[in-house]
Amino acid sequence: MDDLGRKGEELAARLCTERGLSILELNHRTRLGEIDIIAKDGDVLVFIEVKTRAGSAYGAPFEAVTLKKRQKIRTVALSYLKKLKKEVPVRFDVISVSMQGKEPFLEYIQDAFEV
Repeated sequence: MDDLGRKGEELAARLCTERGLSILELNHRTRLGEIDIIAKDGDVLVFIEVKTRAGSAYGAPFEAVTLKKRQKIRTVALSYLKKLKKEVPVRFDVISVSMQGKEPFLEYIQDAFEV
C-alpha cells in the first residue's frame, strides 16, 4: 500500500472511532482478498472499504468501489462470518477520502451496499 492509501486508512479509522464504532481489525487479509476495516457499531458487524484519492480527476473515491470490488468484499466478509460460528447483523460501509488542499475531506457512506 502506498503512503496516500495508508494515510487515508488512518484518517478513516479515526473517523470510525469518532463515530463510536469499535475497531476489531485493520487490513483483514485472506487468500480471498482484503477488508480495510472491520468494526462493531453496537450489535452490528461493519465491513468498511476505504478509498482515497489525491484529486478528483478520476471521480470521487467511493466511485472506485465497483461491482467487482463489492463482490470481493462480500466473499471475504462471508469467510469472516463463517469463522464466528454465530449469526450477527452486518453492514457494508464505504469511507471516501479526498486529499485535496491542506485539509482532507472524508465522507462516510453507511449501508453503501448489501449482500
